Amino acid sequence: MITPAFELTQDPDFLTIVIKVPYARASEFDVYFEGEDFKFYAKPYFLRLTLPGRIVEDGREKASYNTDKGTFTIWLPKEIPGQYFEGLDMLTSLLAPKKSRSGKPLVEEIDTAASAELSEEEEEEFDWEIEQTPYEESAESMQPLQYCYGFGNLRSGVFQRLQDELSDVIDIKAPDQTPVDERRRKRLAAEAAKFDPDHYLADFFEDEAIQHVLKYKPWWVDAHKKMTAFKGESHQEHDTHTFVVFSEEEKEQLRKLTNKSYLLDKRSSHHVYLGLIDILLAYCYEICVNEGDKNVESAWNIRKLSATLCWLESFTSIHDVLVSFGRRVLCYPLHRHFGLVTRAFNDTVMILQLGKAAVLKCLLDIHKIFRDNDPAYILNDLFITDYCIWIQKTKSKKLAALSESLQKTTLTKSHIGFELEELEAAAVLVEEEERMLKAAGTVSKQQLPSSESETSESEESSSTSSSETEGSDSDERESSTSEDGKINSLQGTLQEERTAPLIDCNGLRQGTNTSTFEVSDEKPKVSLQSTSVPGKLIEELEKQMNTAVRLSEQPEGLAAASCVLQEQEENHVSEPDGFSKDTTGKGNFLEVSSKANPLLLFCSTNEDED
Repeated sequence: MITPAFELTQDPDFLTIVIKVPYARASEFDVYFEGEDFKFYAKPYFLRLTLPGRIVEDGREKASYNTDKGTFTIWLPKEIPGQYFEGLDMLTSLLAPKKSRSGKPLVEEIDTAASAELSEEEEEEFDWEIEQTPYEESAESMQPLQYCYGFGNLRSGVFQRLQDELSDVIDIKAPDQTPVDERRRKRLAAEAAKFDPDHYLADFFEDEAIQHVLKYKPWWVDAHKKMTAFKGESHQEHDTHTFVVFSEEEKEQLRKLTNKSYLLDKRSSHHVYLGLIDILLAYCYEICVNEGDKNVESAWNIRKLSATLCWLESFTSIHDVLVSFGRRVLCYPLHRHFGLVTRAFNDTVMILQLGKAAVLKCLLDIHKIFRDNDPAYILNDLFITDYCIWIQKTKSKKLAALSESLQKTTLTKSHIGFELEELEAAAVLVEEEERMLKAAGTVSKQQLPSSESETSESEESSSTSSSETEGSDSDERESSTSEDGKINSLQGTLQEERTAPLIDCNGLRQGTNTSTFEVSDEKPKVSLQSTSVPGKLIEELEKQMNTAVRLSEQPEGLAAASCVLQEQEENHVSEPDGFSKDTTGKGNFLEVSSKANPLLLFCSTNEDED
């Protein structure tokens, strides 16, 4: 709390207290007085006095506030009219807290059992009063400071005592000792440190919420359309205030403003116009993102996005204003999108084209937002109140020229200075790579089931082929088994024929040394009999051979027969004694050799083993 400067005077009936509270929140203050106690509070000031006489509240008390001087004057009736209060100029004693009037000894021995019976009335109250020191203007504060700020750079020394209280309102420290160039340098450094590329890229790619708020149309959009349509129809100059309507609350605000004039040189006037653009840009952003509704962050958004309000900046060109606003939009608020910068720029142009009535309506709304916000009310005293008074006396032609100059000024992402285009290009490349990798992963996932199906089909085909192979192998084993059985039966027949007389086709008994060769559709059966075959039996065997060769036209039978015939020819070449040729030329035939047949030996050996 800050102890304000004050002074006391008196007359026979009243005690007059004058309290100096510059830039206090005059809309909310408290005054309490009873007997010898007087307390006053207006954020951030607090004053407590112990009066030399008693005062009374009887309806005659009154108070007034001088906005130009920033002083409260309070008249308090004396309890005893005509009483003279001594020591009103002894400020230190007046600020001293009231001493305790308790008659109890400082140290008292009491019984512990009796201490539990003490009532709350007997307990002494805790002293909540704080120490106060009277305010004294130093020699430094009396001298004009070198660095100014506020509307038209007309203020100075405001933050000398209020810096601790208003640190949440402005970002610059010790503005009274900081020149304009150093303010700008510190502001740019703070913005560069605050910029977050991830936040910017997130709003750049996921801009559904931003596109939604960009569709909102504030009141000046419809008013500007009406003005444009009216211009096209009449082709005459007209009073633009007819398109802007003030509410009763706004009219009451205008009635409370003090009428005064401002002596601004050309340079200060230039700063005022550029500061107006900066404040309107921040206000248009706030209205757009919140779609016309006010919330607890409204005052923060406006003062944070305006370097005029937050850094007490004095601009020299419109382009510098736009660059500063664009940088702060991409650094501080929740929605950080360049489209919001463009939207605020277009809205500000429309407001200026509507004339000073539209500008005044926006300034009154800003004044109300700051007035209802605890730390931001000081900005009304520094800027907004003066702007509301000044804009009413501004010439419309100057505002039209200002809107035209603003409309001709361009702002691109490259002017912001955060390498936004490079960030966006790199992010797009990364997004394309992720999309390609995702597409490749999807294709591989799709190919995986097909390859698995192909693998299963191949496994099924292989299992089928293996089963067929196993079946064929089993068939071959069965056929070989049946063939072995047949060969064994033939061997048994041969063994019997060795001992039994041979019976020819005519039922005649022949000799025992007989050789037969049989071919069937299934597989060729070879039955060799080592006997001496007469001529009829040989001819009969030749006919059976020719018939067997004609019947076995299938590949297996033919191949088997050819193999057997080839073997017979080779045996014929190697053993010429075992073969003879018919004189009639009907073909080759077997003759029984006197040598032992190896096949018979092998079969007989198997039979013996079985």
